[in-house]
Amino acid sequence: MSLIKKNPASCKVVVIGGGVAGASCAYHLAKFGWKDVVLLERDQLTSGTTWHAAGLIGQLGASSTITKLRKYSLDLYKELEITTGLSTGLKQNGAITVASSQERMQELLRQATTAQLSNVEVEVLSKKRIKELYPVVKNEDLIGGVYMPKDGQADPVGVTNVLVKAAKMLGVQIFEKSPVKKILIKNKRICGVETAHGKIDCEYVVLATGMWSRQIGEDIGVSVPLYPNEHFYIITEPMKDLPKDLPVLRDYNACLYLKEDAGKMLVGIFEPNAKPAFKDSGRVPNDFSFGEFPDDFDHFEPYLEKSFHRLPMLENAGIRKFFSGPESFTPDTQYLLGETPEVKNLYTCCGFNSIGIASSGGAGRVTAEWMINGHINEDLFSLDIKRFQKFHSSKKFIMDRVTETLGDLYSMHWPFKQHSTSRNEKLLPYHDELKKAGACFGVVGGFERPMWYSLKGEKSEYEYSFNYQNWYPSVKYETINSRKNVGLFDFSTFSKFDLKGEKVHSDLQKICTANIKNEIGKSTYTHMLNEDGGIETDVTVVCIDKNHFRIVSSAATRERDKFHILKYLSYEVEFIDVTETICCLGLFGPKSRNMIQKISSDDFTSENFKFGTGKNININDIKVWAQRISYVGELGFELYVKSEDAVDLYKILTSEGKNFDLSHCGMHAMDIMRMESGFLHWGHDISPEENQYQAGLNFTISYKKNVKFIGKDALLKIKDKPLDKRMMMFTLKDSKPGEPLLLHEEPIYLDDKIIGRTTSGNYSFCYDKNLSFGYVNSGNTIDTLKDKNLFIEVEKIKYPIEILSKPLNTKDFRKI
Repeated sequence: MSLIKKNPASCKVVVIGGGVAGASCAYHLAKFGWKDVVLLERDQLTSGTTWHAAGLIGQLGASSTITKLRKYSLDLYKELEITTGLSTGLKQNGAITVASSQERMQELLRQATTAQLSNVEVEVLSKKRIKELYPVVKNEDLIGGVYMPKDGQADPVGVTNVLVKAAKMLGVQIFEKSPVKKILIKNKRICGVETAHGKIDCEYVVLATGMWSRQIGEDIGVSVPLYPNEHFYIITEPMKDLPKDLPVLRDYNACLYLKEDAGKMLVGIFEPNAKPAFKDSGRVPNDFSFGEFPDDFDHFEPYLEKSFHRLPMLENAGIRKFFSGPESFTPDTQYLLGETPEVKNLYTCCGFNSIGIASSGGAGRVTAEWMINGHINEDLFSLDIKRFQKFHSSKKFIMDRVTETLGDLYSMHWPFKQHSTSRNEKLLPYHDELKKAGACFGVVGGFERPMWYSLKGEKSEYEYSFNYQNWYPSVKYETINSRKNVGLFDFSTFSKFDLKGEKVHSDLQKICTANIKNEIGKSTYTHMLNEDGGIETDVTVVCIDKNHFRIVSSAATRERDKFHILKYLSYEVEFIDVTETICCLGLFGPKSRNMIQKISSDDFTSENFKFGTGKNININDIKVWAQRISYVGELGFELYVKSEDAVDLYKILTSEGKNFDLSHCGMHAMDIMRMESGFLHWGHDISPEENQYQAGLNFTISYKKNVKFIGKDALLKIKDKPLDKRMMMFTLKDSKPGEPLLLHEEPIYLDDKIIGRTTSGNYSFCYDKNLSFGYVNSGNTIDTLKDKNLFIEVEKIKYPIEILSKPLNTKDFRKI
């Protein structure tokens, strides 16, 4: 490849990193119209981790988002081979994933069911059919498997070269041997990069720097939570009896993948208790371009033994190459995409958890669209770097966590699964008290928060399953008791932002779709949109005092919501994140008013404390901001208190609660009760992929306020047009807990045709119903579908459903 030796003085975008991700970003930026792009590679293209990738191109992911991006990657690589005339080495021999346990087979069936939403071809296999497709496999202990006939493998260097050539054909300039010495920032915004060959002024930078990304970010005050592990595979000597063109074989239970390549076999592993790389220094050496680690056969050997079991002919094969090299992993094995909250116009495209070849085509596409539009109209929160906080990239946290997340790729993807490493990073002030009450904790937004409470001294631990959940008896008690008596919920982990200043109300009117009430004590449920009308946030705005408002949103979206708000906020407005300085306890249920009246002299009658209002009260000389709103569909009060007073307030509530049959309630109970009440959840039921009309939330839009709020023009174009999809609520006709376990991303059928997808699922113990929310496609309404044969498919089985015209819980708690 010819090298351009002189850097340009300026360009629009600098992509740092010449691996497959950087090449994909550069290509897509130019394809979508930003042709003034420079790609800088510190050494040679593919140096780092791309060059040694196994090159597996699998379409089936753990979620429909991942599946969609992987499918795009495969289609792109095939298309660009024709465009460039170069070869990617793509061989579509298919891929087989086998299951040696019933639970693993359930997982594969769920993935195969979800894959239909992305039109990925999947065949469910018997163990006999596995042997037909893969004659040399040992299949006696297998339950079954799945086969993706269009999956395959490719040469990672070939894929990168094809993307690079396609990018250059569109005008992208590529520079090898051009390390970036410094990323230049002015007023928290990208202004250029300093290289070994001079300075380049630019408006945008993309960090596609793989395993170096965390330390590059750290050097400029940006959190990029990933870290490299040692990743192992062997390549055998040629095996004369090995059939040619075998599918890729994955045996998740044995932590194995096997790839036939030119008569040899590559055997790789994704094992639990992985080995973090560069442990002594905690930094990746800048010159680790095509480096390898010393052999650690003791670490690899147990998995090699397992490969002999699955493919007996391997036992007599010689080993030509033992490879150990770095691959970077994130805290949750999902990518790191999007704009960083710390620096404007700095985007990341990294953290691919050893599946970068299969992922980078799609990841490069959405990165380019994100940059060009300033937002993305896809549900990519699970990949957005803003799902993490600063502490997630600390060495202490990330080096411990990646020992687990490498193994997560092939371990069971259980519903509600919690990590075991890097826990107890953020504790509630009354954490020990909740633990004594039987709390089983899960992590959201960095906090340990109670998911459910054990009964009668039983163990507070998840027993994972795709069927009946071991926490069902607890949550049955919690939900029924909250609707009958009173439940104590912890909302302290919810994100809380205080905004102050003379322009705060006018700014909120510009950012929010609803007419924000500018009266002390009044609250407003609202959304914030992007310019295309996609739902970016789902929040409650409360007027605390004159020129003082509080925004409350979910725990998981803290950094993302903060980023969106600050993007549009006037510089005169003071923004304070009070999430960790203010706790919130929720009392909900028909006895909640009587209970709180016992511990406070304030007036809680409906006449003097209407729904949607808040005020300062005193509980035993503790100053509390109380507001009467509800996410669980019951009469109740959210009680906000300074963190230093939270333990005392908790003890008062639990002590008095004994007189009112108070129960501790976790997040599972809250989620079930919000679904019973018909309330939607951002990240599942709504996202930038949806607008308020599709979601049935257009009551939160105020066209009457004389403000051109963000997204208003887009909504005006949408409002009178037929909906292309709409949110509906469903229940199974034959409902039993965990039969089946409804989650999300299950296809919705009309007869034998897919007409939509589910977004949330739960079992309602108060109403004895399996409950599901989901979107159905254009032209379908409750009236047109109500007498039709409708189904939700789970694990390749169709279950009859009926539409709910109104929520299960119709109690008008607002007027009680």
